Amino acid sequence: MPIIKIHFLGAAGTVTGSKFYIETPQKNILIDCGMFQGIKELRELNWKDLPISVENIDVVLLTHGHLDHTGYLPRLVKQGFKGEIIGTAPTLAITEIILRDSAKIHEEDAEKANKEGYSRHDPALPFYTEKDAEKTIQHFKNKKEDEWIFLSPDIQYRFQYNGHIIGATFIEINLFGKVVVFSGDVGRNNDLLLRAPERPRWADFLFVESTYGNRLHPNEDIEEKLIKLINTTLYEKGTLIIPSFAVERLQTLMYLLWKLYQKNRIPNIPIYVDSPMGNNVLSVFELFSNWHKLPMKEYYAVCNHINIVTSYRETWEVIDNPQPKIVIAGSGMVTGGRVLTYLKQLIDNHTTSVVLVGFQAEGTRGRLLQEGAHEIKLFGKYYPVKAKIHQIESLSAHADQQELLGWMSEIKNIPEKVFLVHGEATAADTLRVKIQDTYRWKVHLPKLYEVVEILV
Repeated sequence: MPIIKIHFLGAAGTVTGSKFYIETPQKNILIDCGMFQGIKELRELNWKDLPISVENIDVVLLTHGHLDHTGYLPRLVKQGFKGEIIGTAPTLAITEIILRDSAKIHEEDAEKANKEGYSRHDPALPFYTEKDAEKTIQHFKNKKEDEWIFLSPDIQYRFQYNGHIIGATFIEINLFGKVVVFSGDVGRNNDLLLRAPERPRWADFLFVESTYGNRLHPNEDIEEKLIKLINTTLYEKGTLIIPSFAVERLQTLMYLLWKLYQKNRIPNIPIYVDSPMGNNVLSVFELFSNWHKLPMKEYYAVCNHINIVTSYRETWEVIDNPQPKIVIAGSGMVTGGRVLTYLKQLIDNHTTSVVLVGFQAEGTRGRLLQEGAHEIKLFGKYYPVKAKIHQIESLSAHADQQELLGWMSEIKNIPEKVFLVHGEATAADTLRVKIQDTYRWKVHLPKLYEVVEILV
């Protein structure tokens, strides 16, 4: 009887760093390969080699392209991984954009830290370089969704549509007759741009995200909230800054603001999108129109309505422009990207409003702003927070507790065990209790670097 070992190398007790290593007698598989984000203790884990023999990994399967699921890939290759990195075509397109963009940011941040001397490390080094990212991209191989693919005589897998972002899937793996399901990040049922997620029908072992395991998204009127914020910005002649994830959230915001203008619910206030990565992601929407609901005619109209910032010089022109405006800039948790430049210049201004539109992980600047911090550290210096901070929770691309329970509602069998991952401790534990009360399934909350054995 084969023994399968599963190593929790990330997203255990925390939301970021998704990595699950499956050791089998035939193939060794890594599900996702993400970076840790948030508190210092987590970020420092990124710099340590994985506690496994990386050269023994045969293949990496990606649920989707977000950084916390793909951002460790160049380090994996550097540590000796030589196999294929497999995902759906849009997932690999997104991953390619994210790795190239983040490598550039890593290099620029290291250079800036060395020049201005605010890093504790001498010299400050990039986490990985653009050259490392290019080497990693050479390992990419795309596969179709909803198609079983053999990795070995007794192991096959398939990708299933999961909403969340373009290309995202959950992964079903048949290991010697046992079906193991990795949820990845589960999307919303009523997403503006994406179809509702598919649902697994069978799972002997189920690995489920728990990001919003302890709450329901509020039933708020997003349009009315945006209209109110925009009117306030116009009245105060200020700037509305929306830190945004470059994939999906940015495109959703663009679409929402365009629709409001089309319906004459907001005036023609200048809207600037300042996210090189987000601009590139727009091309993925164009390439893979069958993966989203946005008609291409509307897609082009949205792009024509928005001012796309293409250079750092333009960033400063936007900042120096005194007229009221909306700026959508990366990154969503305020951990890096162009939004930091805007906040550095405008966070101490009473006429500035900042709107958080996604999950803010513990230890991120976004979480600090969400919790009412009176100052924020940017590029080694502290700036007073005089801007008004708002949040629109229902724009999240993650399923809430009710949607997660619904996502697993069509599983016909009783899983031998459910593992809750990709969630902070309170969220995961609340969802554990809810699953046990609703389905009477056995649920386990794994710890980082824990190893479990599955008998098949």
